[in-house]
Amino acid sequence: GGGHGMLQEVYANKGFKVHGELCGIIGPETAGWYKKPLESLKDYEGLKIRFAGLGGKVIQKLGASVTMMPGGELFQALEKGTIDATEFSLPVIDQTLGFDKVVKFNLFPGWHQPFTAQYMLINQGIWDGLGEDSKALVRNVCMAAVVKGLAESEYQQGAVIAGFAEKGVSAQKLPREILAKLKGITEEVLAEESANDADFKRVYESQQAFQSQYRLWEDLGYLPSDM
Repeated sequence: GGGHGMLQEVYANKGFKVHGELCGIIGPETAGWYKKPLESLKDYEGLKIRFAGLGGKVIQKLGASVTMMPGGELFQALEKGTIDATEFSLPVIDQTLGFDKVVKFNLFPGWHQPFTAQYMLINQGIWDGLGEDSKALVRNVCMAAVVKGLAESEYQQGAVIAGFAEKGVSAQKLPREILAKLKGITEEVLAEESANDADFKRVYESQQAFQSQYRLWEDLGYLPSDM
């Protein structure tokens, strides 16, 4: 869809002399770990939560107190009450950090991050100096890592969620009306970011165009999700 070329242009426009190669994708994150379920968007008011990226800006608009901290500090922060909730990653990754030991509500879906893309960044001078055979090797290895990472991340989550009950963890889906409101606020944030960053605007508009075209196939080619 033209994303790779745009990525290189954005790096160059920001002054980074690097070659970016997509080298991993994993599936959707959860909507986070909470001490109690979210029954309405008002529950975000005053909530102390670790939430990264644009999703954090969305829930800030709802009155949440958003903070960033590394993954290694989250268990202790939840245990001590420094934060009330956190989003981080997929269930199979979250369980390694022990979130289920201190908070018992894992909410879904990860509206803010339906997938995670991982890039290998290579010094542009080094990349330019490689032969075509070496470049092809890097690209093929990364392509294999993308396929394997996505397949493994989809395969592993069900078993983790199946074990929630014996840990006293409740997996709950956010109500559709909450998701619809989050979508509306997300669109506001994306519009604000687009107004402040020409590269962001160009990429976002390209993604919207691709999404519109892809939806023609998605609507025709796949069974409804409830069948």
